[in-house]
Amino acid sequence: MVIGATPEGRKELIGSQMGFRESAQSWRDLLADLKERGLAEAPQLAILDGALGFWKALDQVFPSTGRQRCWVHKTANVLGKLPKSLQRNEKQELREVWLSPDRARAKAALKRFRAKYGAKYPAAVTCLMEDRAELLAFYAVPAEHWRHVRTTSPHRDN
Repeated sequence: MVIGATPEGRKELIGSQMGFRESAQSWRDLLADLKERGLAEAPQLAILDGALGFWKALDQVFPSTGRQRCWVHKTANVLGKLPKSLQRNEKQELREVWLSPDRARAKAALKRFRAKYGAKYPAAVTCLMEDRAELLAFYAVPAEHWRHVRTTSPHRDN
């Protein structure tokens, strides 16, 4: 399923078809269908929970489109690598990253997170840091759209 956003930030379903979630071919077919139906300009940004097949297909069909990892999914991935007793505090610290008013402060918050938890919880820090460029891609679009493009959920604006 592909959900697009209008210039005003309203999310709309623009394409859907049966396929295999991680299959590059399934995603390529769906993206090619969107192009054939009139999506003439490449999307500025694609937001995804990490399905590798989608990124591969995106590179083939819309190579100029930026990549944004979903903060809701990434937060769950990172928290899953931490003890339950720490998850509430860590979740708030992760929110400080993606709610930062600019990229520089978001990068500083990532560095603080890495410094604080890297030695004791390296798997959580690695999980977060491996996608840092894609997690901060939303800063390239106008600020009024950030809350809409930080997550893949059509009903959740963060």
